[in-house]
Amino acid sequence: MPLIWSYSIDGVDWNELAALYDAAPLGKKNPTGLKTAFTNSMFKCFVYEEQKLVGVGRALADGVDCSYICDVALLPSHQGLGLGKDIVAQLVELSKGHKKIILYSVPGKEPFYKKLGFKRMSTAMAIFEDQAAAFERGYVNET
Repeated sequence: MPLIWSYSIDGVDWNELAALYDAAPLGKKNPTGLKTAFTNSMFKCFVYEEQKLVGVGRALADGVDCSYICDVALLPSHQGLGLGKDIVAQLVELSKGHKKIILYSVPGKEPFYKKLGFKRMSTAMAIFEDQAAAFERGYVNET
């Protein structure tokens, strides 16, 4: 089936997007929050197959210095087929001209992103709303 790529939030079904993140599985996300996050992101990719949303990704960017790729997700039926790589490649291409492109990943997916040219940062730090859960899930460590 041919895939249809969109780079606009026009016509996005935010409930369908929330369901995609749940199925991916990247956790429960509120449709209203997703609309805010994607509206405020400079770059976004939505991939459809027969009008069904099958993949997505976005990048927060300032237009000069930093572009931050996050929330790349695929339906399980479309994982392992190269579509995630294509979404990241599109977001990297859209981010060209920024001095740095940073990517946030689910723990355990680092080898996938390493194959796409990303390097582990030694200085990244974070404050999570639920620090204990972030530690338990492997997003942060004690050091």
